[in-house]
Amino acid sequence: MSEQFRELEKPAGARNKDVVLMATVTSFQALSFPGKSELRQFAELFQPLFAGSSMEARREAVAALSQSPSLPLSVAAFIASQPISIAAPFLASSPALSDDMLIMIARTQGADHARAIVKRERLSPTVIDALVSLRHALPPRPEKAATRAAQAEPSRFDRIMTELTMADLPGAVTEVVAARQRATTPQPATTAAREPDGSAREEALRQTIKRMAYQQRPAASDRLGRRQATPLQTALLVRFARSHDGGLFATTLADLLTASRWLAERILLDISGRQLATTLSGVAMEPADAIFILEHIYPHLARRENGASRAESLFFGMDPDQAEDRIDSWIRADRYTFAGEEPQGGTRETGSGAGNTPPGIAVANQASAKRQPVGDEHARQVLRARKR
Repeated sequence: MSEQFRELEKPAGARNKDVVLMATVTSFQALSFPGKSELRQFAELFQPLFAGSSMEARREAVAALSQSPSLPLSVAAFIASQPISIAAPFLASSPALSDDMLIMIARTQGADHARAIVKRERLSPTVIDALVSLRHALPPRPEKAATRAAQAEPSRFDRIMTELTMADLPGAVTEVVAARQRATTPQPATTAAREPDGSAREEALRQTIKRMAYQQRPAASDRLGRRQATPLQTALLVRFARSHDGGLFATTLADLLTASRWLAERILLDISGRQLATTLSGVAMEPADAIFILEHIYPHLARRENGASRAESLFFGMDPDQAEDRIDSWIRADRYTFAGEEPQGGTRETGSGAGNTPPGIAVANQASAKRQPVGDEHARQVLRARKR
């Protein structure tokens, strides 16, 4: 390796460009976390050296760079667009290629590049869907066109794309089993004519891939195991917001969050309405009810701008997932503030109304009796004065 770097000391006319190319690639790979300046310098040096090097040196350089996770975008696109004899290892294993770039290369460079992309160990559903859609659009290899026509045997690329039925998914197992049963069971001539053609099978595969992609993000209506406002709690919040009863509104909000009343008051103290909008969005309240509550708790949010009220712009600008995470962090902080929140296993509440008290309210009342939060007394006085 040191002898290769010695080539850099020679004059420009006497240097071996193959050695200079490999020395440049080796020095770039030695950088664990290359900065912007190193990436820019490598992008400026690589393409001229690559153009002046031999075919063997180009293959070695591409094979070495196929293991680098950090490459300039221009260099990655340049290597991926080279002939398949050079770009094959880079397309099959490089971690520097994004999904968008893989799809672009498969659509613009032809069938050979698409076959090299299929050999990658991990492919996202988006890339698989794009490859499946290109399955019939890509022409076959010229050297194998005559052999395929004579033997009528599918290529390795077609076999790989046919096997992409995602049999490990619960929703796709039944389709695979049904397809195998139809293939093994003899059908009458009239029934065989009704069998789905290649386009139907391709559409079924595409739907399977979409189900696999969407199962990572459940639908908005799927609230299993997540915090959600009940119809009774929503009706109470709307009623107390209409009557401007801040005390009962804070109590109902604390019951909804299974937290202390102090946390509900802290949420209402934000006169911008952002914290209350975050809370209503995180508990999946209906937009009409949430906007009604925001406009009656904070009258300035009822002012209309650009054809919509401020409350509508504020609520619809919330991300429900981020709002739910923010509520969880508030509840954790509330539990840290009030010691003794967890009830003991052997304790029982006494009194006529103890059996009807929700567990969250009972725990919050016990915690409030034991310890009062530090500070914010002036803020609560301001809130009470504003609600009179």
